[in-house]
Amino acid sequence: MADTLHALTALGHAAPETVEIGPYRITERFDVALASIASRKGRDKDVEKAAKAENLPLPGPAAAAEGATWASFWVAPQMWIVEAPFASHEDIVSHLKPAFGDAASITEQTDAWVRFDLAAPDLVPLMERLCNVDFSKAAAGFASRVVVEHTSCYLIKRGQGEVTLYGPRSSARSLLHALETAATSLL
Repeated sequence: MADTLHALTALGHAAPETVEIGPYRITERFDVALASIASRKGRDKDVEKAAKAENLPLPGPAAAAEGATWASFWVAPQMWIVEAPFASHEDIVSHLKPAFGDAASITEQTDAWVRFDLAAPDLVPLMERLCNVDFSKAAAGFASRVVVEHTSCYLIKRGQGEVTLYGPRSSARSLLHALETAATSLL
């Protein structure tokens, strides 16, 4: 039987898509594994201890943090989304579960989200059109849930000219269209 199964990106392609509009670069990322970690009742200290042993940063509210292998961002009290390289952590839960045991609920999230990385020398005008975050005052490492064209997303400010947006995989095409339209309106 011929090999007919191939992984597709959230946009339905064999390879991630990159769009350049003026100074703005929008890149679909397909190389990051995701999982949610939620501390179980009364187990906060155990979760902190396990995360420290794994060198997995667990930032506070409205923040993201990166380590050597793991990165994460806060989504709710005692809950985070964890990122890791897909090539080495495709089954991310199997990497996390032994460290956290029954102290946390860990859920695979990789196929639930589309990730777009935005880059430009100055992202402030674009971000002003997309969401209600005062991007010029937000520090690197800022993370928040935002709404982009009626789509709930997670925004992570990686640096002055770098942003990550996570949106629902089922809205990948709509989210890309919103990003392209906002970027085009600034030309």
